Amino acid sequence: MTRRRGTAVATALLLAALATAGCGLGPGGGIGSVRLTVTRDFGAVPMLERTLRADESDTVMRLLEGATEISTRYGGGYVRSIEGVAEAQRGGHPYDWFYYTDGIEAPIGAAESAVRQGERVWWDYRDWSATLHVPAVVGSFPAPFAHGYEGRERPTELECEGGGGACEKVRAALKAVGADLSTAPGAIRVLVGAWARIRSDPAAAQLERGPQVSGIFATFERRGGGYELRALDENGAPARRFGPGAGLVAATRRYEEPPVWIVTGATGTAVQRAADLLSPANLRDHYAVVGEGGKQTPLPAPAR
Repeated sequence: MTRRRGTAVATALLLAALATAGCGLGPGGGIGSVRLTVTRDFGAVPMLERTLRADESDTVMRLLEGATEISTRYGGGYVRSIEGVAEAQRGGHPYDWFYYTDGIEAPIGAAESAVRQGERVWWDYRDWSATLHVPAVVGSFPAPFAHGYEGRERPTELECEGGGGACEKVRAALKAVGADLSTAPGAIRVLVGAWARIRSDPAAAQLERGPQVSGIFATFERRGGGYELRALDENGAPARRFGPGAGLVAATRRYEEPPVWIVTGATGTAVQRAADLLSPANLRDHYAVVGEGGKQTPLPAPAR
């Protein structure tokens, strides 16, 4: 894979920019508030947090450039820098800006992505050595459960695989943020259960194929008669082992299917710990989170 994101991503954004070039964006009616977050290093370093009033004519790009200093390329369709932090090669590692809307990786360029009432737009500057593609993150919770994603409200299907009391905790947390719990087609799925029980699910199974497939910087390895949760660093290398009581909350997506959230661990106790993490305070600005002994460890883990 090339180390220049210009080949892998910016070309697509250039096409999007060309498609919208010359289309004037005049003032429109107000649509309400949108939350804008800007961070670095997988959410570890906060740079900007604002709730902004948006108009019907606003795009993600226009919202960003109205809130902070940016520079762009390819006719304004690709963000090169925010507040002076620019695309770069650092120690042989590529760094670029990525954005998420309601916890979902953006499918189109920021210049053509309209903003909607209540959306959470998150820009993050990160190393993409391990993977260019991180399809879903947990750090914008209660999005996407509160009002859906991509401009549509979505139901939430809770799938309990032996989760016991953890399932009730997750159900209560989702109801508290306004999730529509049902089994309708197109539902956002939430899998709750020990890893041995949920690993056969096609979306969850991506985790065992590494972050380049799942976008999740964690894995479960067989240990004795069970599994051990391990955190990966930003390069996708094993960085830390967790005990049997450690719980994981993460999100992924297969193709164009709805996102799938995973609330799991090696043991029943671990699943309970994972369920306890389901709150804005614990998940905010994190790609995924491990909870163990009352402490939260954002993923990816620091490189050794």
